[in-house]
Amino acid sequence: MDIEKLKTFLTTAGINLLMGIIILVVGFFLIHWLMKYLRHKKIFSKMDPSLQSFFTNAVKLLLGVIVVLSAANVIGIPLTSIITLFASAGVAISLGMQGALGNLVGGLTLLILHPIKIGEYVKIGSYTGIVKTIGAFYTEIKTLDNSLISLPNSNLTNTAIVNYSREGTSRIEVSFTVSYDSDIDQVREVLLDMARKGEKVLADPSPWVLITKCTETGVEVLVRAWANADDWGNVYYYMLEHGKRALDAAGIRVPYQQMDVHIKQN
Repeated sequence: MDIEKLKTFLTTAGINLLMGIIILVVGFFLIHWLMKYLRHKKIFSKMDPSLQSFFTNAVKLLLGVIVVLSAANVIGIPLTSIITLFASAGVAISLGMQGALGNLVGGLTLLILHPIKIGEYVKIGSYTGIVKTIGAFYTEIKTLDNSLISLPNSNLTNTAIVNYSREGTSRIEVSFTVSYDSDIDQVREVLLDMARKGEKVLADPSPWVLITKCTETGVEVLVRAWANADDWGNVYYYMLEHGKRALDAAGIRVPYQQMDVHIKQN
C-alpha cells in the first residue's frame, strides 16, 4: 500500500470515526431530550406511574441500541457482522443473562397483573415499605426507617405480596399480656378507650378487644382497630405505646417471664 492510499484510508477512517462519535453524542442527547418531552405530555402523565417508569426505561434502552448500531455502521462495522456476532453468541448471552431476562419478564408481569403500584404500602417477603419505582429489572421500596431496598422483579413474581393499601383501609392488631388477677372487664374498657382516642383510628368499624390465649405468664389480650392504609404504621405504634401507658395508669399489671417456686414444709 503506497503512502497516498494509506493517507486516504486514514483520512476516511478518521472521518468515519468522528462521524460515529458525533452520532453517539447527538443521539444520546436527543434521547435525553425526548424523555423529558414525553414526561411533559398529557398522555404520558395520565399513564399509571408504574407503567411510566417501565415505559421510560424500555424506550431509552431501545433507542440507545439503535444509536449504538447506527454509529457502528457509520464507523465501518457492517451491521451483518454485528448481527452474526450476536447470533453466534446468543446461547452464551442467554445463559449469562438468565437472571436479567427473568427480572425483565417479572417486570412485565407486575405491570400486566398490577399486584403492586407505586405509592402503595406493601410487604414483600421480609421487607415492608412503600413502593417507589417499578423498573424493568428491579422494584424499589422505601422502608419505614427510610432505607431504599431494590428487589429483583423475578423474586416478586415468586413470593407472597401483602398489599396494605389496595383495599383502602387496614386492620391493625396489637397484643398485650396481663396478669391472671386482672379484672378482664376493666382491661377491655381501658384498652377500648385508648384505641378510640387514637387520632388516626377509624370509628367505623369500631375498635374491639378480645381474649386470645391463656399463657404461662398471664392472659393475652388483643386490640383490633381499623385505619386508612397509609396510617397503618402510625396506628400500630400508637396502640403499642399508649396501650402500655393506659394499663399502667389503671394499675393493671403486665407480667414478665418468671417462675414461682412453692416450698412445702411437712
